[in-house]
Amino acid sequence: MHGIEHMKPINRTLSDHLVEAMRERILSSQLSPDQPIRQDVLAAEMGVSKIPLREALARLEQEGLLRSHAHRGFFVCALSREEAEEVYALRLKLEPDAVALAAERATQAERTTAEQVLATLDRVTTKHGEGVGAFNRAFHLALIRPCRQPTTISILGRLQVLSERYVRKHLEQLGRDERANEEHRQIFKAWVDCKSTKVHQLMFRHIDKTLRDLRQQLDVETAASSPRRPHRT
Repeated sequence: MHGIEHMKPINRTLSDHLVEAMRERILSSQLSPDQPIRQDVLAAEMGVSKIPLREALARLEQEGLLRSHAHRGFFVCALSREEAEEVYALRLKLEPDAVALAAERATQAERTTAEQVLATLDRVTTKHGEGVGAFNRAFHLALIRPCRQPTTISILGRLQVLSERYVRKHLEQLGRDERANEEHRQIFKAWVDCKSTKVHQLMFRHIDKTLRDLRQQLDVETAASSPRRPHRT
């Protein structure tokens, strides 16, 4: 990536662009949780000084994507069963209600936007292309925003960011992308038809099913990576 200052529109800050660029690198697993982030290398690569980059990293730490250690710098937070449980439990408490309310309040323009995002998500998922996680997040947020509840939207926006790496992990298993596409289509149809009770049920089931899959997937990976104890004789 070349210097990004030229990309900065009047109403956006350099820090905003750096946050978005670094967030995408984290969510797409371009940065390893095992290695400290090389701020000098990244700053040179992005054509910025280390000061705005450090500010961006601090913001991403607040989002829960990074952790910092004294004298060691910033590290990407590793995926974990504990985080998945917390994030998805919160989504189950908030998202079905928000999406059901949004179904009742959405304007025609908002319905059209959600339909367009779903079409793109469906296409990208079918082709196993880049951006599946980002478009999945965009689709869910398109269904949430018309609820007109700013605090709920803000909290769910953060939870969607934290969920994105788990969505990518979830879709690694064969056949789950087709299932996700079909679930999204069913949710959207109920949402656009203003069937709030059905939307609530479908969204709850969609999130809960993903969490159940992730529990098994993360448990298997944790067991596989754990050192085996020697047998006693």
